[in-house]
Amino acid sequence: MTTSEKPTNQHIGRKISRIRELRGIKQEDLATQLGVSQKTVSRMEQSEVIEDDVLESIAKILGVTTDAIKNFSEEAVINYFNTFNQSVSSSNFGHNNTCTFNPIDKLVELFEENKKLYERLLQAEKEKIELLNKK
Repeated sequence: MTTSEKPTNQHIGRKISRIRELRGIKQEDLATQLGVSQKTVSRMEQSEVIEDDVLESIAKILGVTTDAIKNFSEEAVINYFNTFNQSVSSSNFGHNNTCTFNPIDKLVELFEENKKLYERLLQAEKEKIELLNKK
């Protein structure tokens, strides 16, 4: 196989390392969950190839599939977030939101409902006391 025939960026260890970093997981945490030392995780992340059963365990801990690890690329992540940012900015989510109601009016309305509920509760308690006094 010549250099041009080799698949590019197939270093599984680097991919695991990058996904782990993106997920905010430390090597020590990954090591603990795998039942190995931090040094072992470091060696795995330096390895170009990792056994399938170990890769499955790592994928489960990272919350991804083994295919996601194998097919991971920085470009795909960047494109994903660029697409996400464009869709967010084109919607009203987080930008120029306007209320269709007056929040203060809603607050006053809730206060009035609460007051009426309290008055009904107070009346029910008074009726209970009157019944108990008659007995």
